[in-house]
Amino acid sequence: MHCKSRLALCLALTFTPLTLQASELDELRQQLERLKQQLNLLEQKIELQEQQLTVQQQSIESVEQSSTEVASTLASLEPATASSDGISLGGSIRTNYSHTSYSDGNKNRGGDFAFDIFRLNLHGSIGDVLLNAEIRFFDYMTAVKYAYVGYQLNEDWQVQAGITQVPFGNWPYNSHNYFFSTNYYIGLEDDHDLGILFKRRVKDNWQLDLAFFKNDELGGVDGYVSSRADRYSYDVVGFRLPGDGIYDDPTQPLGEYNTLSGRFAYHFDHREGFTTEIGVSALHGGLHDGLSRAGNYNAWALHLNSHFDRWNLQLQHGEYRYHVDGMDRMAVGSYAFFDSIAAKAKTSTLNLAYSLPIEWGPVTWMQFYNNYGLVYDKSDNTADTWMNVTGFSVAAGGFFTYFDLVHARNQPFVGGSASGDSNDTERRFNINIGYYF
Repeated sequence: MHCKSRLALCLALTFTPLTLQASELDELRQQLERLKQQLNLLEQKIELQEQQLTVQQQSIESVEQSSTEVASTLASLEPATASSDGISLGGSIRTNYSHTSYSDGNKNRGGDFAFDIFRLNLHGSIGDVLLNAEIRFFDYMTAVKYAYVGYQLNEDWQVQAGITQVPFGNWPYNSHNYFFSTNYYIGLEDDHDLGILFKRRVKDNWQLDLAFFKNDELGGVDGYVSSRADRYSYDVVGFRLPGDGIYDDPTQPLGEYNTLSGRFAYHFDHREGFTTEIGVSALHGGLHDGLSRAGNYNAWALHLNSHFDRWNLQLQHGEYRYHVDGMDRMAVGSYAFFDSIAAKAKTSTLNLAYSLPIEWGPVTWMQFYNNYGLVYDKSDNTADTWMNVTGFSVAAGGFFTYFDLVHARNQPFVGGSASGDSNDTERRFNINIGYYF
């Protein structure tokens, strides 16, 4: 519009007669000046309106984009309408570096780096039946850690049948490090046997786990396996006569059977970010030599697991006993080799950990810990077994890594045996790197 006004003014001036008087020319000049001012104001208003229109259009586009993002986010939060049936496959590949005080060759080489395990996990459900399984492949053996089906009986109770975890002690682990605690090597941490487990979820601040295990995960004393040491969990596989070596294959086989295990825990909610679980566990079962009952075994423990903000404190104390006439030392098997433990002993553990969520490149989480365990008052009168692990773990994408400095005495995998009688303290620096998928 303002261009047309300028054109009309120019035409008018072009055809104006030259005979106009001076006063008329002055008046025309004043009118022209006023028109120019009005045109300038009009141009400024039009320009301002165009700017406002552009801003409004940008705002509308921004709102539309935000609405689309919100709608997409809400859609992702909606529960799936399709069936969730299906079995997912996962696993990990782990490698290990160690530098030890008890191997001259290892020290001379500056430590050793080796393949640890390849692991596959199955998890999911078909209909109302759950499935959980894990198989581990080592260079020297293949072992099933657990494999069970489950069913949710009602809102509070779940049943699991198959190779499932024995409910005992701080759950699911009484440790934070790669080596677990001293309890693992006497069969009282992360142990898995073949049977049926009933789990009551936390309700009204308490929970209860009850289980019956027919035998160990390899089928008991006469299970059809190439070696009763090819297993993940530590179990008794025989007893030791005077003169038997600590690491010998047991010549007097035994197997656990008909074991009852129970774990009761009460949860205290002190305040937001501060909770404590106090519990008691017990188990009792028989020992069979392949022909008849040869004895029995039992264990009990008191345990505490407390979380305060980023801190975690675990305490546990207990006792175990294998009753076989005249025997004060038992043979155990795991990780493709045999070891020995006292037939009776007390055990105590103290663990402290601090978790730290961070954003440092791919690193999203770290945990610093110190775990201490002691096995003492042994029936075979051997020296105490103790282990202290100071270290930290790191999560970065699909990687999870343990950095552990271990000091121990008479401890398996740290230069000793749980039935050893050494006074030497051994050291092991260990890095375990795992990629999980």
